[in-house]
Amino acid sequence: MGLTSVDLATLAVGLLVLRVVFGLLMAAHGTQKLLGWFGGHGLAATAGFFDAMGFRPGRAFAAMASVTEVVSGVLIALGLFGPVGPALVVSVMIVAAVSVHWKNGLLSTANGIEVPLLYAAFATALALIGPGRLSLDAVLGLGSLATPTAAWVALAIGAIGGIGNVLARRPAAA
Repeated sequence: MGLTSVDLATLAVGLLVLRVVFGLLMAAHGTQKLLGWFGGHGLAATAGFFDAMGFRPGRAFAAMASVTEVVSGVLIALGLFGPVGPALVVSVMIVAAVSVHWKNGLLSTANGIEVPLLYAAFATALALIGPGRLSLDAVLGLGSLATPTAAWVALAIGAIGGIGNVLARRPAAA
């Protein structure tokens, strides 16, 4: 099947399913940290974890990461503001991959980088593809936000933000 024979209605529905599932999972991931929902530990425990990893003040970093995950997930699920939500996901997944998972290798069975890598890859793809016809951006006439240039700029800003957060980390001396 060539590109010209793609059914655009089916493509739009497929992209909608991907956006909604991915976005809601990301938002749920953030509510675990922020509110303790879905078996999460809540902000106080997450703040302690962030402090232990060297992100100080832990409460501020934990709140920022949690809110970023919730907001990015909601933006993606709604298809709102083009590449902004995906870029926010890339930012927090860089921090998670480097700070928590990197030392454990690749696969999730060993708490490796697999899950944050998948989230970042999905987010990058969504930023580059755009939210599609079945999105709030399409309804509100914000399609100009889903240009390749806007996507690459947003992704670069997200990556710089993630790297900046990793560099702000001050782990305790071993």
